[in-house]
Amino acid sequence: MSTPLGYDLPLGYDLPLGYDLPLGYDLIVQQLIPGYASLARLAVALLAASPRASSSGAAVLVAGCGTGAELVEARAQRPDWQLTAIDPSAEMLAASQQRLGVESISWRQTTVEDLNADGCFAGALSVLVLQSLPDDGSKLAFLTALARSLEPGGQLVLVDLMAPERSTLQSQVEAAWMGFQRASGLNADPHDLAPLTQGLHPIGEARLTALVNAAGFGDPARLFQALGYEGFLLQRRP
Repeated sequence: MSTPLGYDLPLGYDLPLGYDLPLGYDLIVQQLIPGYASLARLAVALLAASPRASSSGAAVLVAGCGTGAELVEARAQRPDWQLTAIDPSAEMLAASQQRLGVESISWRQTTVEDLNADGCFAGALSVLVLQSLPDDGSKLAFLTALARSLEPGGQLVLVDLMAPERSTLQSQVEAAWMGFQRASGLNADPHDLAPLTQGLHPIGEARLTALVNAAGFGDPARLFQALGYEGFLLQRRP
């Protein structure tokens, strides 16, 4: 059964060939995802409180920077951070660079798997990216590359759509998603919504725990939940 909610493609890992960003794209995502407006602020605040990324001038990776929501918050909360922003989409990088400027941020059009930055970062942010990758080894490769890019003890804030729990109340939760979208005034063109609501690969918490452990992280600590969207704090094992 498909979810009535989508995911934030600008922060995701794949933009369909030939797809143009609609005007007001960030607003559309806010109307789709409960709590989206607070996600970037919360993610940055959590990482800023971590033992390693709290240090002045800490190197921080934003994996799947999209239109730059986490980067805007990082600059506001921690202007001393040395930020590296990556995204495999040239369109996403261009949108983010236009929003923030090209100075003081290291921009890379690449995936974290191809970044080759072993142990370079004190912390990392991955918001609404893992959900777009199939669980055919791609999720594990992504998480392993993130763990490898961190210093031992470095932390990752991971936020994604999760697979629904088996519950007699699930139909009510899905109805609430639809109600949230209507109350938010969502009135987007189907062409604009299609890349945001199709091709997702959410997993449950048990599967996520198995994957992050295999990748080199400790058990995930839940820090955010809004309907089907959940955030976790992960720490690379020594």
